[in-house]
Amino acid sequence: MRLNLSSEIVLNKIPEEYYNPKTAVERSEITRCEKIHTDIFPKIEEGATYIARAIEAEIKFKNDQGKLCVLGLGTGNSLTPVYEELIRLHKENGLSFARVAVFNAYEYFPLNEGNPHSSISQLRERFLDHVNIAPENVFTLDGTVPQEMVNSSCKQYEQRIVDMGGIDVMLLGIGRMGNIATNEPGSVLTSGSRLILIDAVSREEMTLSFGSKEAVPPCSITMGIATILSARKIFLTAWGEDKADIIQRAVEEKVTDVLPASFLQTHKDANVVIDLPAASRLTRIVHPWLVTSCQWTDKLVRSALVWLCQLTGKPILKLTNKDYNENGLSELLALYGSAYNANIKIFNDLQHTITGWPGGKPNADDTYRPERATPYPKRVIIFSPHPDDDVISMGGTLRRLVEQGHEVHVAYQTSGNIAVGDEEVIRFMHFINGFNQIFGGDSDTVIKEKYKEIKAFLKEKKDSIGDTRDILTIKGLIRRGEARTASTYNDIPLQRVHFLDLPFYESGKIEKLPMGEADVKVVREFIHGIQPHQIYVAGDLADPHGTHKKCTDAVFAAIDEELKAGEKWLDDCRVWMYRGAWAEWEIENIEMCVPMSPEELRAKRNSILKHQSQMESAPFLGNDERLFWQRSEDRNRGTAELYDKLGLACYEAMEAFVEYKFKEM
Repeated sequence: MRLNLSSEIVLNKIPEEYYNPKTAVERSEITRCEKIHTDIFPKIEEGATYIARAIEAEIKFKNDQGKLCVLGLGTGNSLTPVYEELIRLHKENGLSFARVAVFNAYEYFPLNEGNPHSSISQLRERFLDHVNIAPENVFTLDGTVPQEMVNSSCKQYEQRIVDMGGIDVMLLGIGRMGNIATNEPGSVLTSGSRLILIDAVSREEMTLSFGSKEAVPPCSITMGIATILSARKIFLTAWGEDKADIIQRAVEEKVTDVLPASFLQTHKDANVVIDLPAASRLTRIVHPWLVTSCQWTDKLVRSALVWLCQLTGKPILKLTNKDYNENGLSELLALYGSAYNANIKIFNDLQHTITGWPGGKPNADDTYRPERATPYPKRVIIFSPHPDDDVISMGGTLRRLVEQGHEVHVAYQTSGNIAVGDEEVIRFMHFINGFNQIFGGDSDTVIKEKYKEIKAFLKEKKDSIGDTRDILTIKGLIRRGEARTASTYNDIPLQRVHFLDLPFYESGKIEKLPMGEADVKVVREFIHGIQPHQIYVAGDLADPHGTHKKCTDAVFAAIDEELKAGEKWLDDCRVWMYRGAWAEWEIENIEMCVPMSPEELRAKRNSILKHQSQMESAPFLGNDERLFWQRSEDRNRGTAELYDKLGLACYEAMEAFVEYKFKEM
């Protein structure tokens, strides 16, 4: 069963020579904008294996010399695939860690002795406890020392690194602000190990380990930039499109203390290892015409012309031969014969993405429409990772599909229970207890006892303590009620509102369980029962907590299993990917764009506002301070404005979609 198909989506069908040049000359040409050696792999597993094999070679080389191999290790989630491959090499290939020493890259501060959330505890759980490394060869910064002893403790740590001969290989992830270890923006090139305040964005990322932002300690003790750069070899990893922007800045832009990872540009043997989604903002991937001669596909031409329009401030039909020649696109003039021919081709391509009939217009010529006219009406499934992603990301399109007579089913994939604040539970418990008193004569003892029990638990609840199963159930019920209300507002019958409650989500913590075959089984049985003509899924894989990606992978895996089984209903099914909560599709990739009037946009907002628990008190807004309805409207208006600036029709707002070609995977 293929559980990671979303990582294989390559929207532009990127030629292999862009990410895997065959010769040194080709590599020199294609990477001319990159200031750190960067290797791109189609799959996470391939990149992780590449790093693990390099570490294996270094261990064997040092051991052959009769020396310890010294590793500096971080604990970010991006490093887990590397650790898994090292563990496999140990268990299956006999790779020994008996002569390996490890220095932990950072530790939280202050900590109590034995804190299960400590960085070193995470490193042991993910890696050290699974290999034959000697406990006396594991060193960590100490988050339990009194504050007045931190400086001396850091000096001892630095001296121990020197005494061990220095770090041979440093393995790091990269934070959303470009931090390495926990060297936050503002860290200087000469900094050594020290106490540092954790900023708000890093705290948000660390909630995966601690369960809540409040439980994350205010500080960390980290290896400094100078300490990291003293390593003889450095690997920095990142996977997924949520890291694409920060990777591009770290690799291609100037060295600055605003982005600590950029200091790796000064190291003689630093290596960035990423997958294609994380590489998607690098010049050789997104603007390859700036660094090499291209094989021009329709999407690449569209990408180049949109870029040229934004560069010149002109709509498509006003671009001239001079604009093409002066900005490195003379190849297109040779290909199309003139700017006019290229302009009109791409203008028409973009024009054909716009449709007010997302389910297809019946009894109409669908030659140039994104969706086919038949069958009509269609059976439609809209998968929503959380109980509000449907209306946030495609609320306008959802209403259109219902109004145009299609059989629309909404499938909420997770309960969304951890995203409900405790005050919402208290509010609902007050209501049901009052209802029992007024209309039941206080006779329901279950309500009375649960009310007292839950009220007492929440009063004494510590930030690091998870909710009880009863409280999680209540929070799930709150979100179900809101989803039903929003669906009813959008005229979806309640028998077509489905709650799948995928098992991976029910960890009771922010950090979820791995998505597995049990989740796929739930989705597959649901899809097979409906046998839809259209499926909508979340393509918004930049969700920092990973739920969207896991939910989308569950759908793709279920479709893949149906495909293997030869199910004929797939012959007449299309899959559309939406975005909206965390990002928007780049216009060169958009294949269907559904316009909204001011009234339709207002109705979409009202749908989102039905999810009252996710308004002002929503706990997982990320580092974007706008509420979800504000983000959604801004992105929808931004898409419409971009179409307008390119010289196409002007609408109030637009929702964009990309087709998932599952038959080609």
